[in-house]
Amino acid sequence: MTGERPIGEDDLQAFVDGRLDPARIEIVKAWLASQPSQAERVQREAEQREALRARLAFKAQEPIPARLRVAHLVAAQRRRPHRAFTGMAAALAWLVLGGVLGATGATWWRGPVTPQSSGQAAVADNAIAAYRLYVGERLHPVEVPGDQEAHLVQWLSRRVGKPLKAPDLNAQGYRLIGGRLLPSGGEAAALFMYENEGGNRLTLYARSSAQERETAFRFERQDGVSAFSWIDGGLSYVVSAKADRAQLLPIAEAIYRQFESAGDPAKGRL
Repeated sequence: MTGERPIGEDDLQAFVDGRLDPARIEIVKAWLASQPSQAERVQREAEQREALRARLAFKAQEPIPARLRVAHLVAAQRRRPHRAFTGMAAALAWLVLGGVLGATGATWWRGPVTPQSSGQAAVADNAIAAYRLYVGERLHPVEVPGDQEAHLVQWLSRRVGKPLKAPDLNAQGYRLIGGRLLPSGGEAAALFMYENEGGNRLTLYARSSAQERETAFRFERQDGVSAFSWIDGGLSYVVSAKADRAQLLPIAEAIYRQFESAGDPAKGRL
């Protein structure tokens, strides 16, 4: 491979996703043949990718939400004539493509089509930091216990400034053990904590993001802590746990589907 640039992580991820430049495919295959540990990792990630696609196949059968339909987006833009045409075209492309890719599950795998905003990144970082700080507490992991759920939700909703709801994760093996109020960039944030029978915990973080536009799901991992994050209905959400992507996905999916279900007053919001 003299004269060829080294094989990097971008090559491996593109290979897994099936979007690697054809001119690089044989080069990457040859490199993997000489790197058994890397080949095993790539194979595992490819299998996870296909599993995620199969798990999210149901999304492809759902209609695009009304708020993402072209007619709705065009009408909204006409009500704001001061915006430049290029800005409108970019927003339409992002929202429509984001909705379609989210429906097929591709967005779950690779994150949103556009780069993560600084605000969204900060929220995800704060959520993961809160997870690390409180999940190990045994005596005082929460301020209000789960058996006072109604009071907890009412209190946090009032402080965050938007209606909140603690999702039911019993079907996923997790029970609500309570929650607490947190500071987040000068605003209030809510943290709900859950625990399974094995003592493993996960957190659901929510805070107002009125200045941020809606996003599709984004996955990240920081020092063993995985997180799915998204923005919808003026709120940012982050689900964090010490689990791999495939383990955390069904939980994030369950939360998403609960708030997406018809007739739920918290649809699109926590």
